[in-house]
Amino acid sequence: MTQKIPSDLDAIKARFHQTELELNSILEITQAINNNASEDSLYAMYKFTLRGNLRVEKMALYVLDEEWECKVYFGTQNPFLMIDLDLDALQDITEISRCAEIPFENEIFKEFEIVIPVMHKDRVLAYVFINSIGKVGQLDTRFVQALSNIIIVAIENKKLVRRQIRQETIKNEMDIARKVQSMLFPQRLPYREDVMIKATYFPHDMIGGDYYDYVELDDNKFIICIADVSGKGVPAALLMSNFQALMRSLLRQTDDLTRIVEELNLSIYDNARGEHFITFFIALHDRKEHTLRYINAGHNPPFFYNFDRGEDQLLEEGTTVLGAFSPLPFIHEQALENIQNFFLFTYTDGVTEVNNSDDEQFGLERLIRFLRTWQKNDLAEIHGNLISRINQFKKLEKYVDDITLLSCRVKNIS
Repeated sequence: MTQKIPSDLDAIKARFHQTELELNSILEITQAINNNASEDSLYAMYKFTLRGNLRVEKMALYVLDEEWECKVYFGTQNPFLMIDLDLDALQDITEISRCAEIPFENEIFKEFEIVIPVMHKDRVLAYVFINSIGKVGQLDTRFVQALSNIIIVAIENKKLVRRQIRQETIKNEMDIARKVQSMLFPQRLPYREDVMIKATYFPHDMIGGDYYDYVELDDNKFIICIADVSGKGVPAALLMSNFQALMRSLLRQTDDLTRIVEELNLSIYDNARGEHFITFFIALHDRKEHTLRYINAGHNPPFFYNFDRGEDQLLEEGTTVLGAFSPLPFIHEQALENIQNFFLFTYTDGVTEVNNSDDEQFGLERLIRFLRTWQKNDLAEIHGNLISRINQFKKLEKYVDDITLLSCRVKNIS
């Protein structure tokens, strides 16, 4: 009996000392987390705690960071930083398990004795592979699991904060881009008895790739145009911004539509390098000469109605999309003569390509039927009723692209 007491005391003292080390380790790591220590510092403390305080012989820590990566390892025969995790073998492992009992395809992982999954809200965030000095049963695997959880969750929170900051930064940048882009559109459009222009614009995202413009050249002439760039987001918006700036610059030099379109095409071809193209429609109305000259560069065909003749037509002639070829393979400027009272409706493909639940598009035919019914109404009514008609058609389906409507009505009041 007298010989057993010292043995029990030694065991109690050893266990007390081990518990003290574990508590101190958690305290130090918690303080480091509260002091916003870097991920590298936390991983270094984790490595020191396992190797020094818990007498772990070898270890590899795999963490889910976009994809699975080995973040820390030591004491191993193999360079685990360069070894992919055997996920198929681990897919059902949610408890501490012996590696010898797991059907690893890569036998390298059998270098370890046990694997400890690190869970958070029923999701595995990490796997800790370890061997201990001495028997596995002498290692407090639950403490390893708890310590790993503290480290990994803290790092997950750091990544979440970084993502939130990055998203907020992107949102702010997008807000600025949206405000800048809105300045590219004409701030005022005429809505007089002789000339009425109406525009409606719904970007699919915060910023879009559609563009429209109205430019008065003199008392008798004005330009109306609409464009749509392939792709979405900031690159498309930047390309369209350059496009608008160049077009405005060209209009200060010439009203030759062919020259304008050729120069725009060359600029897009040089800047986009074949990654983007732009569909474009431009028309010049001369109220003195009663003409409408236009070029359609691969854009959705505008609807034109001549009130004097009671006839409508689609304006399709011109050239191909801008930015795909240099020089353009062909270009034909068209002229409508002796027009004094007309209605012109232009739009982007977000209108006709809206889908319903049957995967059926709104389409050009529906649009033409609508316009033939509403062409004599007020432009604001036409736009409002068309959007309502599209919403009724698509119902719960989402818009998949920017939507731009640009209408023009001219009356001869002399």
